[in-house]
Amino acid sequence: MKIRKGDRVRVLSGKDRGVEGTVVAAFPATGRVIVEGVNTARRHTKPRSAEEPGGIVDKDMPIDVSNVAVLSPKDSKPTRVGYVVEDGAKFRVCKRTGEKIPEGTV
Repeated sequence: MKIRKGDRVRVLSGKDRGVEGTVVAAFPATGRVIVEGVNTARRHTKPRSAEEPGGIVDKDMPIDVSNVAVLSPKDSKPTRVGYVVEDGAKFRVCKRTGEKIPEGTV
């Protein structure tokens, strides 16, 4: 999976099409990602303790990785991701512009 935690992505399909956000979590085994502010569901939670009250909570749910595209660091347009090996180090590169994609803000 070429999308990682911390990447800026744009949603390509679904009810949140066109929304941009940051990947909060990536699940390579299932091919899904959680994007901040995308695919939110309302969850009814029980109170767990005196400090943690119950109520209705908005929670970001996973979406399929095929429905998002990484944004190019140069012009902020959706792009595909490729790999380049330089001096024994492997880097992700933007297919549109050829620029290196910086690692996430992790």
